[in-house]
Amino acid sequence: MIINGPNLSLLGSREPDIYGKETLKDIEEMISSMAEDLKADMLFFQSNVEGEIVNKIIEEKDRVDGIIINAGAYTHTSVAIPDAIKATESTAVEVHLSNIYRREIERHTSLLSAACIGQISGFGANSYLLALRALINELNK
Repeated sequence: MIINGPNLSLLGSREPDIYGKETLKDIEEMISSMAEDLKADMLFFQSNVEGEIVNKIIEEKDRVDGIIINAGAYTHTSVAIPDAIKATESTAVEVHLSNIYRREIERHTSLLSAACIGQISGFGANSYLLALRALINELNK
C-alpha cells in the first residue's frame, strides 16, 4: 500500500522546484508499472486528514504486506501515524520527494522513522520506486 499525506494531491503544481513536475497520478502510474514487473499488487491512498491515514493503516493491516508512506508534514508532527504502523506490526518504508535534511530545520526530525525499516528521500518521484524495491526485498527475506 502506498500512503500519501497532506498536500500531495497537489503534486505537479505545488512548488515544482522542490517536489518535481510529476503529479500524484503520474507517480502512481510509475509505481504501478514497476509493481507489475515485480509481480506486486498495489493499493493507493491519499488523505489530508491524519485520522483517515491512521484508519487506513488499521483497516488494511490484514490485506497488505507492506506500506510505503509519504506522510508529508505529518512526518514531523504525528505520533498517531507511527503508532498505527507499530500497532499493526506493518513493514513500512518512509519516503520523501525532497531531501528533508537540506530543508527547513523543522523538517529534519521524522517522528515516522522509528516505525519504519528505512527512509528514502531526495530522489523525487524515484524515491517511491527505490522504496518499492527496498520493501519487496525486505518482505522476500
